[in-house]
Amino acid sequence: MDGPELSRHERMILNDIEQDLCADQLLDRRLRTLRRGIRPWASPGNWARRHGAGLCTCLLGAACAALLVCAVSTSAAALIWAFAAVWALTLTVLLRLVIRWCRRTAARDAMRGRR
Repeated sequence: MDGPELSRHERMILNDIEQDLCADQLLDRRLRTLRRGIRPWASPGNWARRHGAGLCTCLLGAACAALLVCAVSTSAAALIWAFAAVWALTLTVLLRLVIRWCRRTAARDAMRGRR
């Protein structure tokens, strides 16, 4: 490097900072595998896993709405039961999304509090 050397005290502080950063395993892995334009932690498989439940919830919600309209207009027992089944499945998938969101938020808050 060009310029003055670090003093002994500055080197000790820098070493402490590096040790603290290396203790964060996720950050350490991301920095070691970081490549320009490529994010190995965000592969297309991860995208499908993260957003699949949201897409499924939207599609189930649309199917639920369509079944509700058909069931109300025809009063057919089969359509009413189909609506009930799709509605229960939609709520289950939505509950999984809410739980995942809460866990992510709690983990993010814990990391912020740890700093």
